[in-house]
Amino acid sequence: MAKVLVIDDEPGVRGIICRALELAGHDVTAFANGAGAIEHARQEPADLLITDLFMPEVEGIETIREIHRLRPHMPIIAISGIDFEGGDYLRVARKFGAVATLKKPFWPADLLELVSRVLSLA
Repeated sequence: MAKVLVIDDEPGVRGIICRALELAGHDVTAFANGAGAIEHARQEPADLLITDLFMPEVEGIETIREIHRLRPHMPIIAISGIDFEGGDYLRVARKFGAVATLKKPFWPADLLELVSRVLSLA
């Protein structure tokens, strides 16, 4: 299956995402913010990145921009539960390189379906 990088600062959410992906047969590497994922992407390619948008240190849009620059062919899925009035941050994530988005909360099955669809297009 695919090598997937997962970034989410919420340990519970990160754990659920990782567990669902691992049960589906994917090889998952997880991070609490974008800094570690960016460094990992410099060293080793992955098949997919799933990243939250609002995190401490290196946040999601910055992470998407940098990983898209480093690995332009790696698909990126942006996830977020924050929706400020007047700001559709998931749409902004698409402008910076995300190929798909998913609003939190979501069911693991919805995530797996999106992951499968994105990987089939890569």
